[in-house]
Parts: sequence; structure tokens; C-alpha cells
Amino acid sequence: MTSEYVIEMNHIRKEFPGIVANDDITLQLKKGEIHALLGENGAGKSTLMSVLFGLYQPEAGTIKKDGVEVKINNPNDATALGIGMVHQHFKLIDVFTVLDNIILGAETTTKLGFLKKKEARKKVIALSEKYGLKVDVDAKVEDITVGMQQRVEILKMLYRENDILIFDEPTAVLTPQEIDELMEIMKGFAKEGKSILFITHKLNEIMAVSDRVTVLRKGKCIGTVNTKDTNKQELSNMMVGRPVQLEIQKEPAKPGDVVLHVENLKVPSKIHKNDAVKGISFDVRQGEIVCIAGIDGNGQTELIHGLTGLEKTSAGKISLCGKDISNASIRKRSQAGMSHIPEDRHKHGLVLDYTLEQNMVLQSYMQPRFQKHGFIRFDEVRKYADQLIDDYDVRSGQGAVTVARSMSGGNQQKAIIARELDRDEPLIVAVQPTRGLDVGAIEHIHKQLIAERDKGKAILLVSLELDEVMGLSDRILVLYEGKIVGELDPKNTTVQELGLYMSGAKRQGEEAASC
Repeated sequence: MTSEYVIEMNHIRKEFPGIVANDDITLQLKKGEIHALLGENGAGKSTLMSVLFGLYQPEAGTIKKDGVEVKINNPNDATALGIGMVHQHFKLIDVFTVLDNIILGAETTTKLGFLKKKEARKKVIALSEKYGLKVDVDAKVEDITVGMQQRVEILKMLYRENDILIFDEPTAVLTPQEIDELMEIMKGFAKEGKSILFITHKLNEIMAVSDRVTVLRKGKCIGTVNTKDTNKQELSNMMVGRPVQLEIQKEPAKPGDVVLHVENLKVPSKIHKNDAVKGISFDVRQGEIVCIAGIDGNGQTELIHGLTGLEKTSAGKISLCGKDISNASIRKRSQAGMSHIPEDRHKHGLVLDYTLEQNMVLQSYMQPRFQKHGFIRFDEVRKYADQLIDDYDVRSGQGAVTVARSMSGGNQQKAIIARELDRDEPLIVAVQPTRGLDVGAIEHIHKQLIAERDKGKAILLVSLELDEVMGLSDRILVLYEGKIVGELDPKNTTVQELGLYMSGAKRQGEEAASC
């Protein structure tokens, strides 16, 4: 008798130093279903999927494929069983082309050992056309967008003809438009009979595409429910263990003096010869949250890199608290009063091989509190890190001495936010601050940002989450092709109108664009 389930993970237990990541978890996947795995940051979702993909070996439990017990010692065993995985942090080689990344490890060769690249190219192009995954097979990975890298990872799975597809936080780095495309692609896979395990924190996506949901909390399985029989509030309560406020509550802003003044700013593009930011001007005042909204790739990244010193600007002026910082170094800008929650937490937010406590004092270790005569006061650093870990619920196996690389993406994000908000600077530049966070953590971060605003901080927010843009912002500046095409009041606009500005279909007069 054939099994109803293509995959059964029974009573899985996985431990790491100081933490039980998976505690007696059972998960069953049916053929042709989209099964969501929901849980807080650090609940054990990625660990469970890494066990299924052969990256980790469990301390206890069994895995069955089509009713037959199997042993998955490594990812090659998983691939042989038809299991593929798109990881939260992509496993791509930057200096290789898209085509080389897709065929890596699954190369077909002639008898003499030469690569059959023409055949591989044809197969990849055919797959990309069939599933609407447009990619440039000859582009180097380092030169393509994050959304394109996501497609490359999916094509890697399809190229290996996997029929069980694991998506680990696939939408954390995508724009709303790319998310909609991915949802349609996933539905198409399910119709073809492929089975999908979908890790996410986003309740809207679960309600839109999944058939069933398994909820994990602190390493334990809370239960599995049919999506059609539940709702967002119920799922968030199961996930966090308490009622969560899904709507953002805030008082009207009381803007004060100008903190950040940007005048005719231009920032060059790394991809083409033109400027990515084309002479924009705006102010951010005390006690307000100004959001830069736009479809990814319209200059937001370059604008933030220009403001924070990660890239050189080609023209214009940046003033912080009345001081010209246009040519200042990153450290000088930081010391002048700028906190920065960066877009790329691995590249610009953390030193991954440092401990959590070392990362918490990256900008402040030279202060008298943390050093004496040039020697680090490790007891003070530990005390400070422990306080932030507690305040922001940063979950890690060994507390302050946990190596940042070993933490879940959401907890890495919480650590960065804790450090940057605690620095108590007049300007907070927050780029995708809730990327990869669960609803409980998002609620906490939103409350923190609003509290900072109410204390008189100026906050420049960049977000691709339209609900976040509409809920958190006091003013919205829409960036399209490197220019501000609209300044909107979220109280007097709709998501649909915002979408028209973001796509370039609507724009205010040039004189209204500058504030």
C-alpha cells in the first residue's frame, strides 16, 4: 500500500551546544501540496529543513520517503531522493556565471570529461521559459539583483529534476512584485504534482498559497492546521504564544528641527554609467518617520549607501544636525549622529565570525565604558551585550559568546537593531528593518521605532513592505528611476495610489517632489 505522504519526518530531535533546536518534531508532506512551516525566529524551522536536506544529522527520529525509511547523510543523498532546497542565504558563487552556478555539481560531460555546456544551456533556458524565471545565463552572480539570485536558486532545483522543493524564507529579500511572481510559480509547481515545504514568517503569504501549516515554537511542534480553517490572528497566536497586535498603533507626528538635509544628491550606479540617484533633495526632521518607497532597483540602495558613506556621491550635499558630512568617512558619520540598520546584514551589519558581544560594541568599543588605556573591559562588554540580548529577545545557543554566523537570520537582524537603536543617535537610517522577522518581533521593532520617533529622533526608513510603509510612515517619498516622483501623506493615500507612483505611472510636479 502506497503512503499518503511523500515525506514523513517522525520525532526528529536535533541539538546544538546549549540549545535543543528540534524537540520531538513530526512533519508530514502530501504529494502536490504547499505545506507552510511557520514559527518565530530561532524556532527551529531552518534546522528541521537542513536535517531533511542532509546538512545536519538528527540525534533521534526517522525520515520516510513514500512510506519507506531513508537515511540522508548529505545533500547528495537528498538530491538522489528528489529533494531540493533554496536556502535563506543563497549558496551561490559570486564570480561564476548564472549557468555555471546552476549546473555546478550536476555537470554532464563527454567521455573525455569535457563539459556539455551547450546542452546544459538549452535545458536551463527551456526551464526558465517554462516557469517564467527570466535570467541572463551569462551574467555573473555578483552583478545581478537579489531577486534574480533567487531565480537562479530555483532553477538549480529544477535542473536537478527535484520533485520535493524546500523554500527557506524565499520572500525575505524580494520586492512585492517578485513575491507575487514567486507565489504563482509555487502554485504552478504544486499543480504539476511537485510537493513544496515553504518556510516563512509572512502570514499573508501562508494564507495566499499554502494548503496546510505546521507551527513550531521554541523547537517544539505546536500543531498542524488546514489553512482554509484558520486565520492570521490564530496563526500568530500559535506562533508567538500570545495575542499579537497586527495593526500599527501610533500618535500623529510632531516634527521639529531638520536633522538630515539632502540637497541635489547624485550617486553613481555600479551597473551602468548613469547616476542611480539623480539630484534629489529632501529633509528628515526630529520626531518623524520618512519612508523612501519604491520598487527595488530604483536607486534606494545607492541612496542609502551615499548617505551612510558606503559609496561615494558624485554631487550634492548631505548635512546632519547642521554639519556637512558629504565627504565624511563612515565612522565620522556614525560619530556625527547616524545609526544605520543596513540592507545586507551579512555584508554591512555583522562580522559573522565575531561573537554576539563583539558585534554589539563594533561602533562603541573605544568609549571609556568599554576600554581603559586601550584595553577592552570585557566584563562591561559582556554586561552590555546581556542587557541588549534580554531587551530585544535575541535568541542564541550560548548567549553573548555565540558566534554570529551560527544564529538564525532573524536573530542576527534583532542583534543589529538592538545595537543601532541603543546607540541613541539623532538620526536612524533603517533599511528593511523587519526583513526576515516573525510577527512578534516585527510588532516589537515597530513599537521601538515609534518610541524613538516620539523621543524626537529623525527616522529615515526604506521598506519594500507596503503595509509597513503605510503603517509606520509619517511621510512617504516615492523613488522612481533615481528621482523623487511623489511626496505622499499615508493618511490621505491608498496602497493602489502608492503603487501607481512606484511604477512610474503617476508623478507629482518636479517642484512638489522636493521638500
